[in-house]
Amino acid sequence: MMPARMDGSRRRDRTSPLCQPHHRAFPDSHDRLEAMPPPPLPPGTAYAGFWLRLWASLIDLVLFSLWTIPLMYAIYGDAMLTSGKLILGPADVLINWVFPAVAVIVFWRRKQATLGKMAIRARIVDARTGGEPGTRQDIVRYFGYLLSLLPVGLGYLWIAFDRRKQGFHDKLAGTVVIREVARPRSGNRP
Repeated sequence: MMPARMDGSRRRDRTSPLCQPHHRAFPDSHDRLEAMPPPPLPPGTAYAGFWLRLWASLIDLVLFSLWTIPLMYAIYGDAMLTSGKLILGPADVLINWVFPAVAVIVFWRRKQATLGKMAIRARIVDARTGGEPGTRQDIVRYFGYLLSLLPVGLGYLWIAFDRRKQGFHDKLAGTVVIREVARPRSGNRP
């Protein structure tokens, strides 16, 4: 029961843990992890920046287009080019939305990268541990791509300014993209 005030009204006791913000009233491991610095990068790696990741995305786009465009044309013919519709039918949803989502998530699960990321020697890792991300992180990251597009692609542009080169989708999923960097050659040359 709330204590009565002089005027007879009741107010909450602001010192009660229930009146405090959640993160202060109920500390948990998430709070401790947020305060911890990120793990050091493995030797020979660096965060993959905006331009490299854009290049990887363009590679993926071309590779997906090599099979989706002919398949869509085979099913929908000229309507694919002339129709003003966003979605032409069930095959369109499967070919352009469902299959790419499944393919990308499967690549991330098996290789920690799409073909484009593999081409630039990059991979996705858990931002807190530096290890392999979980399935949930991969799914959140994929749907985070759509959110990153919303305010004029700001979620993707953020990669250029973030110290760990994370886009909104990376932040939502708790991931970072790292790449192998060329190691200086050591030893004597003949």
